[in-house]
Amino acid sequence: MIRCPSAGPAPGLAHGTYPLDVITRIIAAGLGLYELARLGVLSRFRFGGSYWVWRRHTAFGRGTPESRRELVGAVLRYGAWMGRMRRLG
Repeated sequence: MIRCPSAGPAPGLAHGTYPLDVITRIIAAGLGLYELARLGVLSRFRFGGSYWVWRRHTAFGRGTPESRRELVGAVLRYGAWMGRMRRLG
């Protein structure tokens, strides 16, 4: 269900949260998990290897996020971005 923003939030949903946004985020998270699993298989799950060390330094050069929730969110966004980039090519 897509509602006009001027109509206000749908019943039971916070202001500005629409079912389409929620579905899109769920799909993006699923795509992110798939791409991260794929990358893990390709790197043979060597998370201490050169690729993963480089990835951490380029992603979090100024320090890792303060909470685990922020870290997981950043990793999932990276996975979703990888999925979008793969679909472009």
